[in-house]
Amino acid sequence: MRALSPVARIVALARPEAGRLVVATVALLLASGLNLAWPKVIQHIVDDVLGGGGADAVDRYAVLLLGLFAASAILGSVRMYLFTVAGERIVTRLRHQLYASLVRQEIGFFDARRTGELTNRLASDTTVVQNAATVNVSMLLRHALMALGAIGIMAFTSWRLTLVMLALVPVAALGAVVYGRIARRLSRQVQDALAKSTEVAEETLSGIRTVRAFAREEAEDVRYGRAVEVAYELARERARYNAIFGAIAGFAGYGAISGVLWYGGRLLADGRLTMGGLTSFLLYTFTVGVSIASLAGLWQDFMRAVGATERVFELMGRAPEVQSGTVRLERVEGRVRFEDVSFSYPTRADVAVLGGVDLALSPGHTVALVGPSGGGKSTIAALLSRFYDPTAGRITLDDHDLRDLDADWLRRQIGVVSQEPVLFATSIRENILYGRPDAPPEAVEAAARAANAHAFIQALPEGYDTPVGERGVRLSGGQKQRVAIARALLEDPALLVLDEATSALDAESEALVQEALERLMRGRTTLVIAHRLSTVKSADRIVVIDGGRVAEQGDHATLVAGGGLYRQLVERQFAA
Repeated sequence: MRALSPVARIVALARPEAGRLVVATVALLLASGLNLAWPKVIQHIVDDVLGGGGADAVDRYAVLLLGLFAASAILGSVRMYLFTVAGERIVTRLRHQLYASLVRQEIGFFDARRTGELTNRLASDTTVVQNAATVNVSMLLRHALMALGAIGIMAFTSWRLTLVMLALVPVAALGAVVYGRIARRLSRQVQDALAKSTEVAEETLSGIRTVRAFAREEAEDVRYGRAVEVAYELARERARYNAIFGAIAGFAGYGAISGVLWYGGRLLADGRLTMGGLTSFLLYTFTVGVSIASLAGLWQDFMRAVGATERVFELMGRAPEVQSGTVRLERVEGRVRFEDVSFSYPTRADVAVLGGVDLALSPGHTVALVGPSGGGKSTIAALLSRFYDPTAGRITLDDHDLRDLDADWLRRQIGVVSQEPVLFATSIRENILYGRPDAPPEAVEAAARAANAHAFIQALPEGYDTPVGERGVRLSGGQKQRVAIARALLEDPALLVLDEATSALDAESEALVQEALERLMRGRTTLVIAHRLSTVKSADRIVVIDGGRVAEQGDHATLVAGGGLYRQLVERQFAA
């Protein structure tokens, strides 16, 4: 099936606003009709005055003229309001659909893109569409109707003079076609350059503590300056083409007026046109000229919007590469198997991270993954949560391939506590409720008590309603970990993944967190990733991962006695 063009996509977004748009269009037609009538009134005034008409006739036409302008102003305001509101709804819908598409993409998609680029698409690119889909649509229709209506009246008055007036229109039309293609290309490039500059800003501001610690403010300023300079150069090139096209359109408009004055003067001298007729014809010529010039500007804006929306619609139309299954198990026992699993990250497809991993987790048991950094331990955890699919082999939960299971359901069965838990910039209560928003207050408090978090939460000025700041910056490392554990406890998952959950804590915090983790692990199938081997000695089974493969496995005593890689790691760590 052929993909819809950006214009067709914008029209599809506008369909729900058809009611407003129809009323606005009716107001537009009526206002345009009234605006086309007043030059005829001027013609009658001029001809009556030159024909010896009295002041009473002038007074009547003046009152009529005032009434036309008043009615046109009212209809114009109705048109403007309805088109603007409809346009705002269109852009709101566009942003919502784009965001919904982004958050449903696979994790590999985010590995390949920066957050700054995606937020720029949501903010900057959709704003360009907003300009095109609100007032510009209204003005486009208004000026098109005014130009066509004026040309029709002029042709009825004098078709020969109308042909003279229209002689230069093809020049402007050809210029518009050529410019439109250039503007669309440049607009896309400008938006891409702005997205890159936003990436730099987002990266620097989110890591401002690192920037400040290394005194790199000036260097980051230079880096951002280079990025916005690229956008400026592209915008300057676009402005140059704008100026050239504007000059062509302006010449066409003023040339048409000159032609009307020349040929209309000859008709007036020959007695084939009255002074009032020439006056109204000139007014209509001004109307056509202004309308065509405005249409040229609107065409520029519209082509810029089309260029900007191409990226937006590419993202909206992208299907996630990791597709969800449909199976939901009535009961989860917690039996997990990795069967000859190999994996490479999508952004580094030529580098094998795992190669032929066989691993089994029994219900209610704890399996610890240890080994040198970069061996693939965290990758195994990511595959279990189905952030990625294996390149080869399969992973099963209770004998069901993860690819057949409903992905949202699967992830609700897995609780994750990582080394640096991500908390959202809301209250402690809302962070604990994140995985189970309908839980009652007493359940939240029970989870916090089990996570050894209730005491420190109660000591805060606003208790459970205390804001944690961006990424939990207002809490200590141990406090963040305990809130994350409370969040996992409240969700009550069947499987648990602990990824270096205590490695960054001081001794006192580690003791509190370790005690909370032991409560959390009770009765659950648990996968523990650890570099500090003292924390995994009590695991039911320890699996040593080296170079993406299972090097050895067994309990602590067996592996130490075996004299393999695990023993080397233990001796090296305890000697240190």
